[in-house]
Amino acid sequence: MEPNDINLEKGELAENDIVSQKRLRHFLDIEYLSQPLLLDILDLAESFAGVSGQPVKKVPLLRGKTIVNLFFEASTRTRTTFELAAKRLSADFLNINVDFSATKKGETLLDTLRNLEAMHCDMFIVRHPLSGAAEFISKNVSQNISVINAGDGRHAHPTQAMLDIFTIRKYFKDFKKIKVAIVGDILHSRVARSLIHALRILEVPDIRVIGPKTLLPSGIERMGATPYVDMDEGIKNCNVVIMLRLQNERMDSSFIPDENEYYNLYGFTPRRQELLAKNGIIMHPGPVNRGVEISSEVADGDRSVILQQVSNGIAVRMAILSLSMQPQQDNK
Repeated sequence: MEPNDINLEKGELAENDIVSQKRLRHFLDIEYLSQPLLLDILDLAESFAGVSGQPVKKVPLLRGKTIVNLFFEASTRTRTTFELAAKRLSADFLNINVDFSATKKGETLLDTLRNLEAMHCDMFIVRHPLSGAAEFISKNVSQNISVINAGDGRHAHPTQAMLDIFTIRKYFKDFKKIKVAIVGDILHSRVARSLIHALRILEVPDIRVIGPKTLLPSGIERMGATPYVDMDEGIKNCNVVIMLRLQNERMDSSFIPDENEYYNLYGFTPRRQELLAKNGIIMHPGPVNRGVEISSEVADGDRSVILQQVSNGIAVRMAILSLSMQPQQDNK
């Protein structure tokens, strides 16, 4: 059966399928992480951050393991940082180009998974345009394989959220004393959903989401975020502002009048930097649409930490990959 024939929209995830305090088999969503485990992942990532500065950028933690990038959507940062993370952990790594894979010749997703399992792979890193796809795959692989969600539809992008909060912690040690605003296409953003969960778990007292009413999901308050339609009001005195990409592939023209008007109302311009707290930083998960969500002057300015986010993604993903292999090691 093809994945399109299965209801892959967000279902109820069983907590034990995702995380426990001592081990991490699959990494599908952030919503069910305990605060201690989330902090443990950040601390482990901190220990890996120094690897990039070493002459030999490798540690042998996953030597002998085989990790597969199974991407059904285009990606640059996520795909390449996962590949670098796996290789720096000394794992064997395989990129599956879905455009040229057997799935394009009629092979089902489950048949593809079975063939990869027969090659004795240990982990699948999955990006898919359908919400719930990573969970579906995790329930249809053998017990010795881990699944990492690298973004599924509009549902979740947990490793992006982890690298974002890792970056925030570099500047603000106490999450309980900061104000964070997420600006833009909240409705279609898996990054926003995962970020809100992470910030709530870390007890950030003031989480704001900013955008036109058409791009703010109903009931966002139940997730612990306060909605704003006026950007200037929303970012005022914030310590962290995270700009989001307009996901044109998931919307039509009815969501915004045009990009120029959107930039005037919700673009991060140099003037708006003055509204932040004195120590405020500006983030963007990428890809950045300059002149739509953010000006080049701001994106390249001294308050921007966008490139640091990319660098931090390697260390954070190293931490998640290494922890996800722990059950297999424990069971030996």
